[in-house]
Parts: sequence; structure tokens; C-alpha cells
Amino acid sequence: MYIKRFFAFCLSVLVAGCGAPQEDWFGEYGTLETGSPAYMQYGSPDFQVGTPSDNLIGAPVRRMAVLLPLSGDNAQTGQTIRTSIETAVLQNAPQNLSVSFYDTATGTNDAIISALTENPEIIVGPVFSNDAKTLRNAKPELLPVLSFTSDAASLGGGVMTMALMPTNSVETIVKEMSYDGVKNFVIIAPDTSSGKLMAGTALKASEIYNIPAVGIFYYKENDSESIKTATQEASMNAARTAANTKAREILSDILTKERLTAIEKSSLTIQLEKLSKSDTLGNLPYDAVLFLGNGDDTKNLASFLRYYGVDSRSARFYGTAVWDGSDIANDFTMYGAKYATLPEISQSFANLYEQMSGKAPNRLATFGYDAANMAIGMIYSNKSDAAYLLDPSGYVGVDGLFRLKPAGESERALRIVQITGGGMTETVREAPQNFMTPVYNIEQHNIKPANSMKLETSGINPTDYINIPERLRSQYRSKTYGANITHELQTTPVQENIVILPEDDSDAFISPDFQPVSLESVNRTYIDSVEIEE
Repeated sequence: MYIKRFFAFCLSVLVAGCGAPQEDWFGEYGTLETGSPAYMQYGSPDFQVGTPSDNLIGAPVRRMAVLLPLSGDNAQTGQTIRTSIETAVLQNAPQNLSVSFYDTATGTNDAIISALTENPEIIVGPVFSNDAKTLRNAKPELLPVLSFTSDAASLGGGVMTMALMPTNSVETIVKEMSYDGVKNFVIIAPDTSSGKLMAGTALKASEIYNIPAVGIFYYKENDSESIKTATQEASMNAARTAANTKAREILSDILTKERLTAIEKSSLTIQLEKLSKSDTLGNLPYDAVLFLGNGDDTKNLASFLRYYGVDSRSARFYGTAVWDGSDIANDFTMYGAKYATLPEISQSFANLYEQMSGKAPNRLATFGYDAANMAIGMIYSNKSDAAYLLDPSGYVGVDGLFRLKPAGESERALRIVQITGGGMTETVREAPQNFMTPVYNIEQHNIKPANSMKLETSGINPTDYINIPERLRSQYRSKTYGANITHELQTTPVQENIVILPEDDSDAFISPDFQPVSLESVNRTYIDSVEIEE
């Protein structure tokens, strides 16, 4: 029934390229009342696998087409998903289900033509956004697609995704920051289209959860020099270094030029010695850092931040599901950091997948398994295709609770884990168990990429951080370093002046040749190292 309509679409795709999506595919299902989700795991009473007649010889053939890159550079990705789909089919599908695989690596248009010629009831795949756009514009309007792209611009018109949308992860961790009482935060993200989209999501979430984002900094992925530059700016290193230098100059000038009491000399000397053990001075205008890059880049960012005086004690560290699968928990700099991620892969599925492939499953495998079960459930359901796929109550698969939206986006419930040291993490907030209370407020197709944003700060005045005799304050003034205010900050961390008094009033020895103590060097091998994970 789809073939004639397909060829009418095919010519327009080849000539005109990708058109605008039909965003609200059966949009009425997005407003229905939600209830308890159905379970899709094997053996669950909620899972529909057809009727006994579907296993009889001569039963009508039901068809599922799968579009994956099965050869070329991305063959491993395609084969991982294929194995998980085959696993689900062997477990759950009646004998009259026909599943055909088509290789998009040999030509997307040819694969789509071949798949639609077989008149499938549903298509699983493709993986990449451009392939999804091409399919969206070529397929019949009513034909549903379960793709694996997280690009919202490629979805709509019946093309949905089983992947985790970046907005889900970002909103979840910003919500956790609100629970933690974070006052202001900065965003450090990769300078990519995805990184800018995630930063835009973080800005929107900051408005929803009332936590001002006071700076956005971008860096080039896997580029240590770019990472170093971003952390210098985010840490206010230039301003805080200048403030430290000026504060030491003021203290030294007073000690060498002014007549002081023994108590005053001792107090100023102790302050000077304390400042000489650090390169920087001054509070940061934020108490949290949100990293939006992968685990390897984040480790390098955190190392540089620590070198420039920003660590998990002065600012809490937060991340997203992009850290999932990395070894970031082994990095001591990240101790105490929190990030949003999917529930743990069930051991039963992990064992089953390993029997089939000889390898442990990753998230592509779990997405593929859930997609295949979703497709089987739809084909053999008594509901209409849209009613089954867009059930607002959602489903529980091997990756936990999820549902599909009429605009094509997915919503996946995430948990919060915290790095506890020694390569270990612990779950500190479990993922939601249903959608009866809305889990998300942000839809990815409504988000715009964010531009870089210079740090919002009232600046650092060295005299706010040192205690000098009141009679000398008018003589020893300083400018404010690093001030940049484009709008009024809601909160600004303030630290009380340092007041240090000696235990007695004995005279202190002051050398006019005082030189500040230089900061100990750090292990540059560690800071500059970047491991690239394929």
C-alpha cells in the first residue's frame, strides 16, 4: 500500500533534498492522560507477541525493515544494533514476522527504495541524522520509523527516535543542581553544534529552575591548548592573578614605607606570607561548573581548573550522560562530581547479549533491543500504530522508563550518580518510575544554540581581601579587576576580609627585599594528556 506513494516522494527527495518536518505526527496523543507504563522486557505480561495463529504455517507475513550502516567506517555501530535487534526477534517475535536488513553505507537512497519496496509496517533505523531526514521526506506519511539519531531537526512526520535526547540529560542535571542549592554556575562545552545546543538547553533550564548561568565557555574537543584557554577564562585567572599581585604590592609597600605597631607588622606579615603561597586572589562569581563534554575532555578541563584555583571545594562539578562509559570515575579531581545517566543495564540482558555477540552490550545495543521490542509490540498490538507508539504512559525497557512524542523526540528517565573515588560511583537519586508527574519541561526542537558568554562578575578588588590599618586605607587603594556586569546578578558570593592577629605584640622581622614565593609547578604531563576514545 505504500509503494505508489513512495515513488512520488522519491523524486522530490532527489531533486529538492530535505524539506521541513511534519512535527506533530498524530499530535492528539501527546495530550492524553498518563498512567502506569507498560513493561517491554521478555516474559512481561504487558508485552504483546501476537496470537497462536501467527505461528502457524501460512499465517500472513508481517514485515519490519531495518536501515543500518552494516559496512564501511560505521559497520561496528550497525552490527551492534543488528545483534540486539536479532536478539529481541529471536526472543519475542512470532514466526510470521519477517525482518529485513538494508545497508545504508552502500547508498542511503538505494537502501530506502529497497526497504519501502517490501512494504514494511515499520522501519527501525537509520542511525545518522542525514539518513533520517532523507527517509522522512521519502516515506509515506503514515509509516512509522524508530531511528537512532538524537538530532531533533531530523525527526517529525512519523520519524521518531529511540536515542537519548541531549536535552533530557542537561535538564536532569540542572534540576539536581537546584536540589543541591547551587546559586550560580558556569557552562563549559565543546565548540560543536551538539555542544552549543546543550549549552542552549542549560540556559533554558537555568531559567526554569532559577539558577543563573553566569558564563559560557567553548573549547575544541581533544585540544589541550583550547581547553587550557577556556579554563583560564572560566577561572578568571588573569583578574585573580592581578588581584593577588596588587594585594602583595600593597602589603609590601605598607611594611616597608609606613611606621607600624608590632601587632600591625605581624598581621600584615602573616597575610603577605599567606598570599605568597598562591598565585590568585578573590572569590568566583559561581559555585558550580557544568561540563557538557565527554569524560576525557572533562578530566583535562578539571585538571586545568584545579591548577588555576578552581576545584570541587570551591565549585561543585556536574556533568551529563556524555560521561557514561568513560573512566572519569578514576580521576581524583572529579571526586564528588555528579552526573545524569541512564539506569544500569540489566544483568539478564547483558548476559543474553554477550551470549549472542561475545561482547558486553553498550547503549547502542540497549537502544536497538528496545526499538525491536517496540516495533514487535506495535505490529501485533490491537491498537493503531500511533496509539501504541505514542502512548503517553510510556514503556519500561532495558534502559528504564521512556516514551515517544508526536514531534519524534524521546523522553528517557535518568538517574543521578556521584563519583565516590577509586573508580566507583553511587546512585544518589533514582530515575522516575512513571510520567504521571511531568519529568521534563524542555523540548529539543524548541532550543536554540547558545553563544559564548563572558563571565558575569562584579570583579575583584584586592583591598576587599586584605586587612590594613584603617588610617592607611585612603592611601592604598586599588582598581577592581575583571569586572563585567551586563545585568544585575541575583546572588554574589562574598567572603569576609582576612583578619589575622598575632598571639602577642612582639616585633616582627620584615625584610625589605621580600620576594613572593612562586607557585609549585604542576605535572604538565598529566594536565596536557588527552586520551581519545573511539
